[in-house]
Amino acid sequence: MRVLGVDPGLTRCGVAVIDGAPGQKLTAVHIGVLRTSPDAELAQRLVLLEQGLIALVEEFKPDAVAIERVFSQHNVRSAMATAQAAGVALLVAGRCGIQVSMHTPTEVKAAVTGSGRADKDQVNFMVTRLLGLSEAPKPADAADALAIAICDVWRGTAKRRLAAAVRGA
Repeated sequence: MRVLGVDPGLTRCGVAVIDGAPGQKLTAVHIGVLRTSPDAELAQRLVLLEQGLIALVEEFKPDAVAIERVFSQHNVRSAMATAQAAGVALLVAGRCGIQVSMHTPTEVKAAVTGSGRADKDQVNFMVTRLLGLSEAPKPADAADALAIAICDVWRGTAKRRLAAAVRGA
């Protein structure tokens, strides 16, 4: 299974593509960040994110898209920007007919480290180890996108199989 992980953000949107399946070795296929200028108009920034995500979908042809679920933040402006970027990722996946899963930060941390309270360093260490990378992925947004994709391979695959079985029954 190939999963595109998305850590939504307007200025820096982490993106990563991994191959793998539960119980099998995971492989990083792409690690990156889509960037937009904070000085650009909001509509233009969203279009740039859409174009970047479409290009990734066309190049890597993921079976699923995993997006970090926006959680309540004290900074409403930041939460809105994150939600807008997540909406663009949902739109791209929907238009391309790709299954989408959304995972909370706590769920991602628990899947990757075994603890929903893990800090960034622990998550980065495990992502690096699980993917057999020679060094921790940078920037943090890209590392987060990898963690989201790993979570989806391990947890989202089971959810999709269950949903497919229910639909087929």
